[in-house]
Amino acid sequence: MAPSVSYSITVRLEVASHGRAVSEITRAVEQAGGVVTALDVNSGQRGKLRVDVTCAATGTAHAESLVSAMAGISGVTVHKVSDRTFLLHLGGKIEMRSKVPLRTRDDLSMAYTPGVARVSLAIAAKPEDARRLTIKRNSVAVVTDGSAVLGLGNIGPYAALPVMEGKAALFKRFAGIDAWPICLDTQDTDEIVRAVQVIAPGFGGINLEDISAPRCFEVERRLRALLDIPVFHDDQHGTAIVVMAALTNALRVVGKDLRAVRIAMAGAGAAGTAVLKLLLEAGASDVIVVDDKGAVYAGRPGMDDSLAWIAGHTNAGGYSGGLAGAVRGADVFIGVSVPGILAGDDVQAMNDGAIVFALANPDPEIDPDVAREHAAVVATGRSDYPNQINNVLAFPGVFRGLLDAQSRKITDRMLAVAARALADVVPPDELGPDYIIPSVFHPDVASGVAAAVRGVAGQDEGAGPAGDD
Repeated sequence: MAPSVSYSITVRLEVASHGRAVSEITRAVEQAGGVVTALDVNSGQRGKLRVDVTCAATGTAHAESLVSAMAGISGVTVHKVSDRTFLLHLGGKIEMRSKVPLRTRDDLSMAYTPGVARVSLAIAAKPEDARRLTIKRNSVAVVTDGSAVLGLGNIGPYAALPVMEGKAALFKRFAGIDAWPICLDTQDTDEIVRAVQVIAPGFGGINLEDISAPRCFEVERRLRALLDIPVFHDDQHGTAIVVMAALTNALRVVGKDLRAVRIAMAGAGAAGTAVLKLLLEAGASDVIVVDDKGAVYAGRPGMDDSLAWIAGHTNAGGYSGGLAGAVRGADVFIGVSVPGILAGDDVQAMNDGAIVFALANPDPEIDPDVAREHAAVVATGRSDYPNQINNVLAFPGVFRGLLDAQSRKITDRMLAVAARALADVVPPDELGPDYIIPSVFHPDVASGVAAAVRGVAGQDEGAGPAGDD
């Protein structure tokens, strides 16, 4: 893998004050496989220079080897090594701020007692006014049990907290939404449902995050039945929206129709199931799903309800082999599974104009560079390759639209229009193999998705929630 800012370090060195010192440091880093991204030189004492070198590595061990390479240069002394990612997280990444000034006694009297009592009584008489008179109108709870975090697995609620903080920061940055990390110290379905139910009055929406399958399906289903605010499992529906948008444009690039292509999928968990449902809703008809036991087919022993649903809606031919056979002759591969399960020969065996979405993160199902040797369009979940499939393209805009519409639920049609709006952010004259999905920083992403969701939210209030069958 290429060096990444995720493993970025800043090393403070003391070096001899001569013309070759800086170039020797840069050369040592590059020869060790790193990339120097910044270099600051300041005068020191006694003929020495202080040099702060910032460089990107491929991982923790590689970062340590870069430091060793610099320390091995004659006349160089390492004084301090700072991991920039850890520094960014010190003390947390988010905070709460007051929107109103509290400078005088009058300010306190209106914001708190006794003035606040008037507002509380008004809400007690008319509870729906909580959306108008409190933070509920712009607040989302980001809820996890820490059981399926970022491909790291079941690392628990404490280790999940930095991820949920990051999610909250993204809500604010891209949609102006106040999101709050809620990390639950339980993985019992009943307790999760009850915990979210009792905190729901303070929020306008619930974003379920990093809860493992199949428990996540029941948690979402029960909360949607209990609550009068939208419940959105981002690992399912956020992923599905972005994949559908990217695939829409990828098919445009290669000149194929979703209804006519053969799709092989790796992964039958939360994300894979939601992607599949949106694909089928959009018209896909020839899909084979493979999990760690091989193809999912009708009659396969030991299937739970979710796998049985997949078997009933895919693989009409009853294929029972592994991934290599499912991919052979396919037009599209979508991986939401584990690293390294697909080889270059597998992609070569796909149809001409093949599309490969290898979305396992941080290490995809196939090396993207290998996939690009044979496929017409390649997408990953990584930020250091073109066509990043990133949920931040979906969830801020989706929730912005839901909150603005004061929606009480989320429907399949909202997911579909969100995907269509996201795909349409890329103009036809700019569409190409390396640009099928916009950047997360594109100014029209969140606003376009929000407008699409807002436009159908009122019409869909009487419809069933997304995922209901």
